[in-house]
Amino acid sequence: MQIGFNLPNSGPLSAVADMTRIAGEGEAMGFDYLTLTDHVVLPNTKVPGYPYSESGQFYEDAPLERHEQIVGMTWIAAKTSRIRLVAAVLVVPHRPAVLAAKMLATLDVLSGGRLVVGVGAGWLKTEFDAVVTTPFEERGAVTDEYIDTFRALWSEAAPRFAGRYTKFDGIVFEPKPVQQPLPIWVGGEAGPALRRTARVGDAWYPIGSNNKHLLDTLPRLAAGIGRLGKAVVDAGRNPDSEGVSFRVKRYGAAVPPKATDGERRLFSGSEADIITDFRALKEIGVTAIDIDFGGRPDAAATLTEMKRFRAAVIEKI
Repeated sequence: MQIGFNLPNSGPLSAVADMTRIAGEGEAMGFDYLTLTDHVVLPNTKVPGYPYSESGQFYEDAPLERHEQIVGMTWIAAKTSRIRLVAAVLVVPHRPAVLAAKMLATLDVLSGGRLVVGVGAGWLKTEFDAVVTTPFEERGAVTDEYIDTFRALWSEAAPRFAGRYTKFDGIVFEPKPVQQPLPIWVGGEAGPALRRTARVGDAWYPIGSNNKHLLDTLPRLAAGIGRLGKAVVDAGRNPDSEGVSFRVKRYGAAVPPKATDGERRLFSGSEADIITDFRALKEIGVTAIDIDFGGRPDAAATLTEMKRFRAAVIEKI
């Protein structure tokens, strides 16, 4: 099982020196990968609407200052040498398909083949209205077509594509990504995300705390992985080839211990409970877990907690 951490690219810890320090020291600690999130613009975050917290509020008070995701990953790639870089997740409709494919291929080449492209269709209409040229209501179809576009550009010697949103022929797209295929982790918890994973993904990449599609207990997550397996079979692929990467936004005392299904919430409770959760998730097929260590006042406090968590939990799994 791979273990990663979220690298803040918004809020106070996104200051260049702090973000760079956390990435470098996280690599030195032995984490397998780091993640960066994707927003181009945000609305007033005091207005509830965030789908991944119990209250609908963002976890931080005002994560309004934010670096663009792909540029941020490229900066971090230049400042590290081993750790893998995960887009968590790229909101696929944000950028024109051919441009995004080129940026991602370039990042994989410049990083020496360390990129993982997490993908999602997005959820924030206010942001779409400001950034995206395709309709918000069609974001799922746009995402599916753009991913197919990516695959064609990344793999075909003479790429061509004729879709509803993207068309090209007679173009040269070089260099190709170092990784063939460039891995895609599909974010999202609902049926469309599972079907997208089954069709084109190398791994499913859910967050457990989506209020509409909770995966916050072991039975709920196991059931979700079961649904994924069925979708993979229905898509004509081998379920054994599909990974599951799980995002942990909060842990320990920050997580209310009891879920609405009556079970203990994953990653709540003591360090012993969290170690048990890591082991249980590995048993049900989870292949990667990343932890968000955000919410601390500065880089030093964040790194202290990362070191403590590695010693107290990860090294005992």
